[in-house]
Amino acid sequence: MALARYASHPAQSRRRRHAEAPARLRDDYQRDRDRIVHSTAFRRLVYKTQVFVNHEGDLFRTRLTHSIEVAQLGRSIARGLGLNEDLVEAIALAHDLGHTPFGHAGQDALHECMRGHGGFEHNLQSLRVVDLLEQRYPDFDGLNLSFESREGILKHCARSDAERLEAIEPGGVARRFLDGTQPSLEAQLTNLADEIAYNAHDVDDGVRSGLLQPEQLQAVPLLQRHHAAALQAHPQLAGRRLLFEVIRRMLSEQVHDVIDSSAERLAEAAPADAGAARSMGPLIRFSPALRSEIVELKRFLMRALYRHPQVMATTGAARDVVRELFATYLERPAEMPADFARREDLARAVADYIAGMTDRFAAREHRRLTGREAFGAAGA
Repeated sequence: MALARYASHPAQSRRRRHAEAPARLRDDYQRDRDRIVHSTAFRRLVYKTQVFVNHEGDLFRTRLTHSIEVAQLGRSIARGLGLNEDLVEAIALAHDLGHTPFGHAGQDALHECMRGHGGFEHNLQSLRVVDLLEQRYPDFDGLNLSFESREGILKHCARSDAERLEAIEPGGVARRFLDGTQPSLEAQLTNLADEIAYNAHDVDDGVRSGLLQPEQLQAVPLLQRHHAAALQAHPQLAGRRLLFEVIRRMLSEQVHDVIDSSAERLAEAAPADAGAARSMGPLIRFSPALRSEIVELKRFLMRALYRHPQVMATTGAARDVVRELFATYLERPAEMPADFARREDLARAVADYIAGMTDRFAAREHRRLTGREAFGAAGA
């Protein structure tokens, strides 16, 4: 499919930090995607929490399955807008590489531990993974991804962090947080695909877990509307099949809404090329009406699922694991592999080591070092 004039064209990429000869059969963004898929950090996502900790069930989403769902949704939207599907896929597959074990609970705990050492933020850590921590190539650290993939990975960045990154890489991936410009349209798109994916699969996982009851969903306008439409089309539908049909319809509406609303905005703005689009404010968007319904869905999930007492109890235990691992490694660095233990910035080395752990490895290390079961027998 031909790319739109404002899409990111690989021939016009700002290239890589370390020069490399072109690949024979792949453009820069396809090569980025392949490097991400083959990375160690990507494989670890299969045992990293999305909402439910790994030991709580085999069928809940993990960071890996979430990232694949984001890539699928992102490619569909990109195809509808004439944007670069390969770049979207690369960003989607890499966007959570820096997540700690135990999801946001692990990130929050690690940030507390690192408060006096520069803090911790998973978007910055994802960039750190692809720029430094992956060690697969003879001539450079990291994966040496293209500028556009790295820029898309850095979804959020505090000004202080942006200034620090800008000093290291002038005019680099953090510059937009200082000058107020936007990332590529593909990066903007992937941010929305991420939101679409986790709202939908958190509803599914919440019902599967028993923490959300199907009747609760009727209080959410977006879900109620699609529930009514599903039953109108299929009056006998019930149970899991009905839930799947509601979620399928909700996903389709959001994908089509982003395509239609963004196409309208792009036609109005008429960017001449990908560079011009960066200076025009966000161009990839939901319609205002659907955005309002999505906000209501997010509020419901925060109240009914993410803050459910059972989830909070598990995340509390997860925070304790991360805090105790951090304190132990800081005091006894020899408990870590030698390449982490001998680094000059020990606190950051400990953060890198913990952030790279899977849920089950972190629980096992905690048990080894403390002699206690953090999550009871289920975490063994």
